[in-house]
Amino acid sequence: MSGPDSPARRRFIGMGTAGALVAGAGYAGVPESLTERYPDPRSKSLDERFAGLAIGNTPLLRIASGNLWAEGPAWSAVGRYLVWSDIPADRQQRWLADDGHVSTLRAPAGKSNGNTFDYAGRQLSCQHLHRRVVRYEHDGTRLNGPNDIVVHPHDGSIWFTDPGYGLSAYEGQPGELQLKEAVYRVDGASGRIDRVTDEVFKPNGLCFSPDYTTLYVADTGRSHYPEAPLAIHAFDVVDGSRLRNGREFASTQMDGFSGGAADGIRCDRQGNVWAACGWVGAGFDGVHVFAPDGGRIGLIEMPETCSNLCFGGRDRNRLFITASQSVYALYVGARGAHIS
Repeated sequence: MSGPDSPARRRFIGMGTAGALVAGAGYAGVPESLTERYPDPRSKSLDERFAGLAIGNTPLLRIASGNLWAEGPAWSAVGRYLVWSDIPADRQQRWLADDGHVSTLRAPAGKSNGNTFDYAGRQLSCQHLHRRVVRYEHDGTRLNGPNDIVVHPHDGSIWFTDPGYGLSAYEGQPGELQLKEAVYRVDGASGRIDRVTDEVFKPNGLCFSPDYTTLYVADTGRSHYPEAPLAIHAFDVVDGSRLRNGREFASTQMDGFSGGAADGIRCDRQGNVWAACGWVGAGFDGVHVFAPDGGRIGLIEMPETCSNLCFGGRDRNRLFITASQSVYALYVGARGAHIS
């Protein structure tokens, strides 16, 4: 087995004992609405193709707060709850759809970042602290990276990004990059790990197109590499296991603003890419929506810097957004393409 300090930082760790679920001091209350009147002026149409994706008579709700840095939202359709990571606090939080109760799901949580659920309903998490991907089994055991993560339904393969943002005491443990930042694929049958691309400066959020023929990867390399583009990249998926034809799908640069990169991204069933963007300020920070041809068609402005998002709810038409210290929810006129 490789320990947290092993050079084989991306190797899966075998079966082990899972941490017990920790019940936190939650609450069941009315979420805070940030919408004063309909339609909410935060939802801005930049192209006629955004028509129908924003709902005029629904509010932006803050459903949780008090985080240090909220990341990695994922929706459990079986449990009807949202899970997310508070990385510096080393915990995973859970919001229950039936009564809005918020509690601590796991603590410690390996300073986890991205989370998702596979097609057997098992949670997978990217742990900064231990530099590994963890799968929590239904019986409490776990299969042992580590930023964002998606699952391919056809073969059960796990795809994740490793940009190296966990190499600090605040969000992981101090250290130096040991391998080039890259995107990896874990084979669903053998567990073999392959590097599928290292063309992106710092690959961060990732998602598949609705038909799984394209993989989108957000690049946040500008944080460390001045020459890195502010962009989301696209790759053709070949035989479900390889990538080719890497290209820029969309620029996240916006007229009138300096900087601005996409972090977490998700596709809807129409093939639009919804991207959590931030670190610029009012007028930019929020959810940017890109059409399948890469054109920016809409913007949902947020009061905090966004880190990630996912579709959830019974009809997968509710957008959950992690943004700095808070978690938000907003009904939209689109449905998520995938389970989480």
